[in-house]
Amino acid sequence: MNVDSLQDAPLLVVGAGIMGAGIAQVAAQAGHRVFLFDLREGAAAQARDQLAASLEALVARGKLTGEAVRQALARIEPVASLDAAATARLVVEAVVEKLDAKRALFRQLEGIVGADCVLATNTSSISVTAIANGLQRPGRLVGMHFFNPVPLMKLVEVVSGLQTEPAVAQAIFELSKRWGKVPVHARSTPGFIVNRIARPYYAETLALLQERAAEPALLDACLRAAGFRMGPCELMDLIGHDTNFSVTQSVFEANFFDKRFVPSLVQRELVDGGLLGRKSGRGFYDYAEGAVKPALPAFEPVELPAATLLSLHGRGAVARRIGAALAAAGRGFEPVPDSDWVGLEIDGAQLRLTDGRPASQVGAGEVSEVAVFDLPLAAEPGAVLAWAPAVQASAGWVKAAPRWLRALGFSAQRLADAPGLVVARTIAMLINEAADAVHQGVCDEAGADAAMKLGVNYPKGPFEWLRGWDAAAVIALLDALDAHYRGERYRVSPGLRLRAWGQGTHEVECIGGGA
Repeated sequence: MNVDSLQDAPLLVVGAGIMGAGIAQVAAQAGHRVFLFDLREGAAAQARDQLAASLEALVARGKLTGEAVRQALARIEPVASLDAAATARLVVEAVVEKLDAKRALFRQLEGIVGADCVLATNTSSISVTAIANGLQRPGRLVGMHFFNPVPLMKLVEVVSGLQTEPAVAQAIFELSKRWGKVPVHARSTPGFIVNRIARPYYAETLALLQERAAEPALLDACLRAAGFRMGPCELMDLIGHDTNFSVTQSVFEANFFDKRFVPSLVQRELVDGGLLGRKSGRGFYDYAEGAVKPALPAFEPVELPAATLLSLHGRGAVARRIGAALAAAGRGFEPVPDSDWVGLEIDGAQLRLTDGRPASQVGAGEVSEVAVFDLPLAAEPGAVLAWAPAVQASAGWVKAAPRWLRALGFSAQRLADAPGLVVARTIAMLINEAADAVHQGVCDEAGADAAMKLGVNYPKGPFEWLRGWDAAAVIALLDALDAHYRGERYRVSPGLRLRAWGQGTHEVECIGGGA
């Protein structure tokens, strides 16, 4: 199929809901003539009217000029039938997320639009290959997955099915850039890029909740301290547990029930009980008028406790941060850079950065007076940081360990002795899933990083985290989780292991690690 530039192509948007209206707005503002169609009578005209009100509000705030809004609205034409948009050279569908409905729509469109018309689906989870099945020209069908709200979110996943012609995907890629978006190429696999790589962000917190390791407010605070705008529980409440659970279940089933994607019993119970989050008034949190969201105690800095012998173990950013805090307080210490763990040894007791093992496992085999702390990604003092003591530790050490963490500048919050705590296991799993996606050819590293930052507002992309954290250390943490839980969930991606072997030839700047 010969695909000319779609820069000035007339466009048909099918579906006048939130996504469809947003796509129509972006296209019209980029200069396209836009036909807007919806099966529900009057819905397209209503969507245009609502869009007009939204754009006029932007004019009032000085974000747009009145002339620009008038021109954009003049380009959007609600149509009562698909036949009225026969001249369209690009169709973007944003209809119900059901395979049969999308297939039927595109088969109908093939009898209406010209042979050079590109067909794009905004599906977030359905196989592009499956949607194209049965079309006369399956090569012209491509995924064009926007994120909500479309006018504000920059990411577009350009998804190629088995029969999508490269020229078609590239035309949509270039068009997305002209619309002011950041496109990334993806292969049509379950969840594409974002919905696949993001699963561990929810799954690890749900697993910790099932183990009763902590309450939602603490888990959310730990991950906000790591730079995420919202904690997983807050975000699931915002998305809606029915929606989030459905996506997880879809990815799980589409991957032939791979245990890495298994849905959560905790979330299923919320869905079964109608506790869907903000839209139902209650999820992990209560959204009723006057309800008070749980809050953690305010950070209270303390002076470094007395100690006879301090030893700083390991290398990397965490070790340097601890060393800087000790030096600022005028406390001398013995550096042990070649140690196989990172942290502080205090008169024989150990305060260790988690390596994926529970503190009690370390305490059973090495030293009883031990506590582990989570991966500290926040630079500002007073950031929330999870910690856990070994069951073998004395009452004195259980009291002293969080005091040392507070003196080092962290708001120490006790968690049950769960392997990998919160941030470390979550970031490691996000890295692992991204490495697997790249290994399987779903996307490249740059695409994965861009997708996660722009699609779900992550503070960094998974490969950006990995570049600051030795792949061997990530693998060791995942292997420890795998050994603890004895399942398939934490198996390491072959792509990540290959990367670790490749790193063996040069030194890596680590967030935390041993030698």
